[in-house]
Amino acid sequence: MAKSRPVRGATLNEASSRFNLPGREADGDWLDARADLDDAPPPLRTTVTVERARTIITRNQSPDISFDRSINPYRGCEHGCIYCFARPTHAYLDLSPGLDFESRLFAKPDAPALLRAELGKRGYVCRPIAFGTNTDPYQPIEAEWRITRGCIEVLAEHDHPLTITTKSNRVTRDLDILAPMAAKGLAAVMVSVTSLDPRIAMTVEPRAPHPEKRLQAVRQLADAGVPVFVSLSPVIPHVTDHELEHILERAAAAGARTAFFLPVRLPHEVSPLFRAWLDAHFPDRAGKVMATIQSIRGGKDNDPNFHTRFRGHGPWAELLRTRFRMAARRYGLDQQVLRLRTDLFRPPSGPQGELF
Repeated sequence: MAKSRPVRGATLNEASSRFNLPGREADGDWLDARADLDDAPPPLRTTVTVERARTIITRNQSPDISFDRSINPYRGCEHGCIYCFARPTHAYLDLSPGLDFESRLFAKPDAPALLRAELGKRGYVCRPIAFGTNTDPYQPIEAEWRITRGCIEVLAEHDHPLTITTKSNRVTRDLDILAPMAAKGLAAVMVSVTSLDPRIAMTVEPRAPHPEKRLQAVRQLADAGVPVFVSLSPVIPHVTDHELEHILERAAAAGARTAFFLPVRLPHEVSPLFRAWLDAHFPDRAGKVMATIQSIRGGKDNDPNFHTRFRGHGPWAELLRTRFRMAARRYGLDQQVLRLRTDLFRPPSGPQGELF
C-alpha cells in the first residue's frame, strides 16, 4: 500500500505511460531517501514556475459544455483533489499527474495583458469567459500571484461577462470587483461543495478550504448581490453520495440560487491515482466504490463520450438524478440558469484610440 504524504491528495507520482515518458519514484530526490530511513513520507514543497504563454483564452467546441471559452491562470492545482479531471494535463509537461500536479505549479503572470490584447482583436465576439474549468483560479498561490484578480480587472474595465468556479472562499476577496459586475449582469460564481464532513473533505480535497468556509463564501456572495450557485461535483459513490440532500439544504440556506452535480469521472491517469487513493484511505469499501463507478460508466472506469460523460447511465446514475431533482425542488434550487449580458462589452481602444 502506498504511504500518504501529509496534506497531499495523490499517493503516487508515476509518469504517464501514454507518452512513453520514463518512470520515476515519488518525488525522486533526497527526500525519498530520507523517507526510506524515517519510514514516513516527508512534506512535499510546492514550487511555482513562470509560464510565458502566447495566448490566454482557451476555446472549445464541446457540444455538452455551456461555454465556448475559458481562462486558466495556472497549471496544476495545490488543492490536490484526488478526482481532478485536469490531472492528466501535467503529462504533457513531462510531469506526473500525481504529486507533481499538486506540487509543481505553473503561473501565467502575463495573463491580464494577453487578455486585454485578445479582447481588442478585430472580429472578437463577446461571450462569457469561464474561470475554474481546469484548475482552481483561487488556489492558495493566487493570494500572492493575484493573476485571477488581474484578469477580472481587465474584464470589468470593458464590461465583459465572466463565470467563476472555485472551491475557495478566497473569491470573496474580489467582491469589490465582482459585486459591481454582477449588478450589471456580468458575473456569476459557482462554489464547489462535495462534502460537509471535514474528515472526508480533508482526504478528498486536502488543501481546499473547509466546507464551512465555502458555505460562508456562498452567503457573502449572495449578500453582495452576486448570483451564486453550488456544485456538488463530483459525487463519489459510497464516499460522499449520502450527503447530497444535506449539502443542498445548506446551500439553499446560504443563499445559493441553484445547484448541479456530476458523478465522479476518472479519465486517463486519474483512474489509477484514484484506485490507489481508495486503497490507502477507504480499503474497506474500495471494491464497492469502483464497482458502482463502473456501473455508471458502462462497465469501465471512465466514459469519455459527449453527454453521457457528465450524466452517467444505469440504475445508480438514475437514482442519483432522482434524489437530486427531488431535493433541489424541495429547497428551491431548481431555478433556471442565469443569462449574463454581452451587449455592454466595450473592446479595448488600443494605444491609438486612447489619444482621442
